[in-house]
Amino acid sequence: MQTAPDITGYRKHWAARFGDAPFLPMSRAEMELLGWDSCDVIIVTGDAYVDHPSFGMAIIGRVLEGQGFRVGIIAQPDWHSADAFGVLGRPNLFFGITAGNMDSMVNRYTADRRMRSDDAYTPGGAGGRRPDRSVIVYAQRAREAFRDVPIVIGGIEASLRRIAHFDYWSEKVRRSVLLDAKADLLVYGNGERQICAIAHRLAAGESIHAITDLRGTAFVRKAVPAGWIEIDSTHLDAPGALNPPVDPYAMAAAPLNRAGAVEVGAPAVTAAPTAAAAPCGGIPAEAGGERVVRFVRRVKNADREHSVIRMPAYEAVAADPVLYAHASRILHLESNPGNARALVQRHGDAELWLNPPPIPLATSEMDWVYERRYARAPHPLYGKANIPAYKMIRFSVAIQRGCFGGCTFCSITEHEGRIIQSRSETSVLREIETVRDTVPGFTGVISDLGGPTANMYRLACRSREIESACRRPSCVYPGICPNLNTDHSPLIQLYRRARALPGIRKVLIASGVRYDLAIESPEYVKELAQHHTGGYLKIAPEALAEGPLSKMMKPGVAAYDRFEELFERYSREAGKEQYLIPYFIAAHPGTSDQDMLELALWLKQRGFRADQVQAFLPGPMATATAMYHSGRNPLRRITRDSEAVLIPKGLKVRRLHKAFLRYHDPNNWPLLREALRRMGRADLIGSGRRQLVPAYQPPGTGGAPEGRRGGGRPFRTQHTGLPRPPRRTALKPRS
Repeated sequence: MQTAPDITGYRKHWAARFGDAPFLPMSRAEMELLGWDSCDVIIVTGDAYVDHPSFGMAIIGRVLEGQGFRVGIIAQPDWHSADAFGVLGRPNLFFGITAGNMDSMVNRYTADRRMRSDDAYTPGGAGGRRPDRSVIVYAQRAREAFRDVPIVIGGIEASLRRIAHFDYWSEKVRRSVLLDAKADLLVYGNGERQICAIAHRLAAGESIHAITDLRGTAFVRKAVPAGWIEIDSTHLDAPGALNPPVDPYAMAAAPLNRAGAVEVGAPAVTAAPTAAAAPCGGIPAEAGGERVVRFVRRVKNADREHSVIRMPAYEAVAADPVLYAHASRILHLESNPGNARALVQRHGDAELWLNPPPIPLATSEMDWVYERRYARAPHPLYGKANIPAYKMIRFSVAIQRGCFGGCTFCSITEHEGRIIQSRSETSVLREIETVRDTVPGFTGVISDLGGPTANMYRLACRSREIESACRRPSCVYPGICPNLNTDHSPLIQLYRRARALPGIRKVLIASGVRYDLAIESPEYVKELAQHHTGGYLKIAPEALAEGPLSKMMKPGVAAYDRFEELFERYSREAGKEQYLIPYFIAAHPGTSDQDMLELALWLKQRGFRADQVQAFLPGPMATATAMYHSGRNPLRRITRDSEAVLIPKGLKVRRLHKAFLRYHDPNNWPLLREALRRMGRADLIGSGRRQLVPAYQPPGTGGAPEGRRGGGRPFRTQHTGLPRPPRRTALKPRS
């Protein structure tokens, strides 16, 4: 894999003489106390400012501070005018715009498109403190406040909306957020490597428009530069004929050569072609002239750095769901930093250019990022207000980034990548000691040592060469790749050293455990069960049937059963009564009513009663979202006749699938009885142990479509990457 300059190797900006701020300033008064006359960079965020490495604005702000720049924070500004965006004055270098730790639409709306009443990233948990599509709104207001200041957008909302994407809340394909925000540059991924380079290059006097060679960024240009080789994406993955049948009596259009280029000198087409007729270009020839686009099928390795894949134009993917699925597949195939090529997608008369993904951070860089001078607390401006998201993570420590699981409903891979970036053991232990010594209210319990997944620490491909060439979307599906190192010994050693630190009574693991990996190391399961579980452990089968599992890229139930067997055995050996919390998703692409019925029966047989369940939410850029929109499976080659995917759409079917997971709620019984009769399974209506719902209806029930919450000891199903983290409670299986 290619290398990149170490982010700690830059010469510090002159403003480093001011030193580190206790908190990054949110007002002019704080700036004056620090001796600043201006900020070099101002970060605008949709979250409350919490100076903790679990919050994106804090990491980027402290990383820039570590490079010597003066960074200010504008958190959750009033977006109804530009006034709030001028509170810190004009930044010397750029505005950094982020929606926060979550996509603003996911934050504000449920999977059923209902507005949420709360927000875990706001003081008091109050909802309504950020606008829909926050990146767009904030960027436009910042431009209104200071028209000549460069605007760089980033964070998960910008990252996952970097190309034309299906938007679930408007049920249409939207343009890249870069164009709608009218920003100068988009940073995708975690962003430390890119943001350091941008700041230093701007400080050196370079124009923001000249920064076109930076990996992990997207920008708009008028045309593909000379010397670049264009590759038509349909040559890599042919979706099939895009045009209607040819009318033999129509006037002939200009012939195409075998490479897909318009023949030079061919007669011009009288009528301008439509986007659907020219999916990868969408640019009509000028009147009386010719347009020549030369595509190359095979590019020599030496020319890869100057080759770009021409994606179907925005207008084409917006009009054609199959082309959208094709574009999604190409994007995911070009996601490995070791072999990805640049992508270009036409939006009207503009070319959206995506550089290849950034080179992952090395261990030493990860250590440097996470050991900045974080206050590990909310800004004093908030007083004693409770910020729910901070309360959850204040005693947690991140040990790694990235995920090679490739679950299609989750966007971690699209944002952080599938190459694991791990911190050193000594750095993690130092942070635990910092939490112990400085965070108010610490009682000796570390709430989590983890990341996107609990047990991928230091796991990687056995061969760097193979890793750089690989295009598999998952290292563990349909089975664990033989080239994957699954040795959990470094993680086991980290756990043991962490819990041996003075003043540490317990180290819990709250991040989701990838159980198909864990069973490769029974010693890890033993360590987890006997020392790092507080009664309940969450794992995510998500489904049981092959239909949805194959579309999720999740392992079969046999891996769950094996993990459960090991977990229960080691818990008994330690004299502990502990239980697993299984997580499931309703209405995922590929799920039938029969699949949900079988899952409901499995839950009842095991004595589980779900308190809350999560229906599939089609987040931007996820592979499962492409399935939802197109009805095709982008995990395989896309053609007009390729595999059709069953999509549970519509409020009625989504409610039914959620009702199966809450089979025990009397409010769901009328809906379930109707479905069982329709499915020819009326034999499951009754009060027997093997039946699902009773025939009688308790008075006063059956009116609420999804039932009331509460009662008993619940488990909760959660869609990975969504807000409102799960309660740490579960139902104890009945004997």
